[in-house]
Amino acid sequence: MGCYKSSLVLELLSILLIQVFFVSLASKNVSVIDWVIKEANYTRLCSTKEILTVNGLFPGPALHLHAGDTLKVNVHNEGTHGVKQPRNPWSDGPEYVTQCPIKAGKNFTYEIILSNEVGTLWWHAHSDWSRATVHGPLIVYPKVGSNYTFRKPDGEIPIILGSWYKGDVMEIITEALSGGGEPNKSDALTINGQPGDLYNCSKPGTFKMVFDHGKTYLLRIINAIMNEEMFLMVANHTLTLVGTDGAYVKPVESSYIVITPGQTMDVLITADQSPNHYYMAARAYYGVVYDNTTTTAIVKYSGKYSAPSSPIMPSLPDYNDTDAVTSFTNKLRFLETKDHPIDVPKNVDRRFIITIALNTVACPDGSTCVGPDGDKMAASLNNISFNHPEMDILQAYYLGKEGYFTTDFPTTPLHVYNFTMDPMLGDYVTTTQGTNVTVLEFNSTVEIVFQGTNVLNASENHPMHLHGYSFYFVGSDFGNYSIKDDPKKYNLVDPPEVNTIGVPKNGWAAIRFRADNPGVWFMHCHLERHSSWGMGTVFIVKNGTTSSTSMRRPPHYLNPCT
Repeated sequence: MGCYKSSLVLELLSILLIQVFFVSLASKNVSVIDWVIKEANYTRLCSTKEILTVNGLFPGPALHLHAGDTLKVNVHNEGTHGVKQPRNPWSDGPEYVTQCPIKAGKNFTYEIILSNEVGTLWWHAHSDWSRATVHGPLIVYPKVGSNYTFRKPDGEIPIILGSWYKGDVMEIITEALSGGGEPNKSDALTINGQPGDLYNCSKPGTFKMVFDHGKTYLLRIINAIMNEEMFLMVANHTLTLVGTDGAYVKPVESSYIVITPGQTMDVLITADQSPNHYYMAARAYYGVVYDNTTTTAIVKYSGKYSAPSSPIMPSLPDYNDTDAVTSFTNKLRFLETKDHPIDVPKNVDRRFIITIALNTVACPDGSTCVGPDGDKMAASLNNISFNHPEMDILQAYYLGKEGYFTTDFPTTPLHVYNFTMDPMLGDYVTTTQGTNVTVLEFNSTVEIVFQGTNVLNASENHPMHLHGYSFYFVGSDFGNYSIKDDPKKYNLVDPPEVNTIGVPKNGWAAIRFRADNPGVWFMHCHLERHSSWGMGTVFIVKNGTTSSTSMRRPPHYLNPCT
């Protein structure tokens, strides 16, 4: 495989990372910034290719804000992720859900409105597979005059896990959707844009961090990978998780973390080992087409000592170590503070049991596709594969235009069977397609149980993400969900507040939230090929009774849909 970037882009990237590392906690006082999305020619030692970038950077530029801030980003020629955007779905980003794509040569101004998020979030494009290279950190500091719940670190470092494809990612998914089969897997996984020195051609650009002995650093970890849930370790060092998805958690000490696509984690690490060189390493957990490469960065201690011929490598969990995933996930607990109270709904107004499945749909016009039995690959929630309409759902809903969606998304599976049996019978492979959404009353309380299935022998977790909200992850287990018995296992005392969860392979996961953010909000699997196949749906949350509990008016300019 090839190696990254011209010297100019490498230099720009290292400037960006140094600025993030030494950033001041003072207010940035930034109101409007301009970004240009364009193709950049990245010359690698082994090959040359063009990729889509923001301001010529991969990963893209970091945004620094304080809790409660508002920032306008004028994007010339797409999105934000994890921000709840109170009453403001107009700047949420998903194509044909809350806006139509920005046309070539045009621009759109996103208004990023923060509420109670604190920690690490991220922004990314939400059009086809362009997020593979169009993404970056969104760092939210506590309100001016407030502090973290942990001791101020001596420094902070963004760690962005990504995917690298030799081919054009847009062509890869377009060809896969047209032919009906699986898209090509990535050719490498990356840390801050580099696969690491396990690849000879990437060795000169391997990302390196310098630690001073005795100091503590905050790693702001983002999984921007397209299709893989990841294990991450730093050899011989303990990682202390203190936040995830912009919310605090009770500190969790571990030798490794597990992070799904779409998730962010704030992790403290203390340089308490003998001065040496240590690998930070990450590799995938499970997956039918997972990229089984290992990406690395290097932690170097400052000072004089004999440098080793090779850094010390951590012993990562095996790619199929489900026990390691479960053990780590079960440790997550919400950390309540005066500014961040907990509000887990104890009573529920609307309940959903939603099956997650890989499926097939008939190849169009009687032709033969390369999916199972000559059909096209698809994915579904409650046996409905989401179809994007010709006008975005938000505009259609706001303007009262009919025919673009229906409000009959089922609250329970259309077919009830032994969801996790192996092998799965063929009767449940085929799915229907539609733009079926759910309408929620303002301030209603909602519970969703995501039930994994073994249709088409799907052997991976599903990271489910809901736009516009953080939610409480109240329980999960393996097997088929029991309405009678499993709610008794819920944690309604201190469940973590997140915006993305990994639904266990052949298991279930339950979330609860209060529908107090009016607007149109996309829910989807963050494995990108599953989302492209239709594993998503939409919640429309109605306005409250006052202007402050109602959706904001649209901006003066909206992207045209035709």
